[in-house]
Amino acid sequence: MSVSLWTMFVSAGPLVRIVMLILMSASLLTWTIFIAKSLEFVRVRSALKKAEHTLQDADTFNLSEEWTRGNPSIAHMLIMAALEERRRSQGILEDREGLKERIVLHLERLEAGEGRRLMRGTGLLATIGATAPFVGLFGTVWGIMTSFTGIAASKAASLAVVAPGIAEALLATALGLVAAIPAVVIYNHLMRQCASCRAQVADLTSLVMRQVSRDLSAETKKLARFDIHAAIAK
Repeated sequence: MSVSLWTMFVSAGPLVRIVMLILMSASLLTWTIFIAKSLEFVRVRSALKKAEHTLQDADTFNLSEEWTRGNPSIAHMLIMAALEERRRSQGILEDREGLKERIVLHLERLEAGEGRRLMRGTGLLATIGATAPFVGLFGTVWGIMTSFTGIAASKAASLAVVAPGIAEALLATALGLVAAIPAVVIYNHLMRQCASCRAQVADLTSLVMRQVSRDLSAETKKLARFDIHAAIAK
């Protein structure tokens, strides 16, 4: 007579059943994170790509700020950070290299924060992938110990008596692998997606710094022209 997985689950001891429920919950959580993060990365990549095209087409910071205002990516935040640093440095604009360095430091902090935000939730997958097999193994060992204790108490060692208890215990190890293997695969997949998004954010940072350099050079040229005209007027 064949025994279903449900029958083995119901027939298992209380602790083994708790272990199985934990592993099934971990598996469900893994797939929930996978779906949620996949949808998030699709939206983020689309917004970053749109923002990149916008920054490439914009010639000035004012246009960049205006065109990225409704973009849900980090692009507008990067531009506003650069504009805010320029505003705070109005009195020392002659120190252009120092201004660039301060803007770079600010943008790097925002970039790192965005990377941490993108990775949110993925650490749980790593934990599940690393611990689920051992949790399942614990359930199996406990189940086998309980089975052998029952066999010793009943003083019957036939295969028909031993096999069901061992099968129920081994189900915990199987569930541990079912939870762990997808968690590891999904974690690696999401890490690749996260790395791709972080590379796009780095590209946006480069575009913002290119605009900073362009605007500072334009200001330098204007100041030089003004000095020449002032000298001629004198």
